[in-house]
Amino acid sequence: MRNFSFSLAYWTLSILYTVAAAFAALSPGRGATRWIIRGYVKRMVQAMRIFAGIRIEARGRERLPAGAFIIASKHQSWGDGFATYDQFDDLAFVTGDHLEKFPLLGTVLRKLGAIVVNNCGGDEARKALSQRAADAHAQGRRILIYPEGNLARVGEKFRYRTGVWHMYRDFDMPVVPLASNLGLFWPQEAYAKTPGTATLEFLDPIPTGLPREEFLARLEAAVEDRTAELIAEATGKPVTPAVRVLAPDEIARAARTPSESA
Repeated sequence: MRNFSFSLAYWTLSILYTVAAAFAALSPGRGATRWIIRGYVKRMVQAMRIFAGIRIEARGRERLPAGAFIIASKHQSWGDGFATYDQFDDLAFVTGDHLEKFPLLGTVLRKLGAIVVNNCGGDEARKALSQRAADAHAQGRRILIYPEGNLARVGEKFRYRTGVWHMYRDFDMPVVPLASNLGLFWPQEAYAKTPGTATLEFLDPIPTGLPREEFLARLEAAVEDRTAELIAEATGKPVTPAVRVLAPDEIARAARTPSESA
């Protein structure tokens, strides 16, 4: 009953708020659309707590630097975007172009200032990421990106992509690693949810100026090590992340899931 109730709330909220945001997108500026999406996120986090029994505990907000920065997060759950977006008044997020295929959603994403990139990657995707992220940077907004580019199961780790480093280098902004164990309670896209308190933890910012390999190694170690610790804290069992290489059928499936997004 709990899972059905949350699923009903999820789709009802998603449809109603998407339609409302699409109408708001017809007005000048981002204000109306942003206000509606903020309401959507807050209602969804409430639905997670009320219907699914999942509470969100955010740690490490005192570590967040002043001004604009990039958040590079672990991505274990469809709930990640809601939980993280809820921590900020205005957040630009990187997402795959598959979301534009949903009716009205493409219009809302463009008006909201989301950074939409090609799921398949490559030079064109990197150029699009750079151009659209530059707009968000010029507005002084925080940017959320999932550097693995895939939804990972608990204890699973994908290769970290370089898109986050290109933004880090081009915009000279610090990167805040974000660890999470939300996948324990809302695994990937799963219908079944497990009640409990999920933790998001903002870690020490990575200062600007590091070369690519050093930056990526530092980011991956911070996110994966702390995520494993949060999982162990919640379950009482140690977790060692395993690197996986996508098989062809998984690549096709990944193209239908959020790429480097909320």
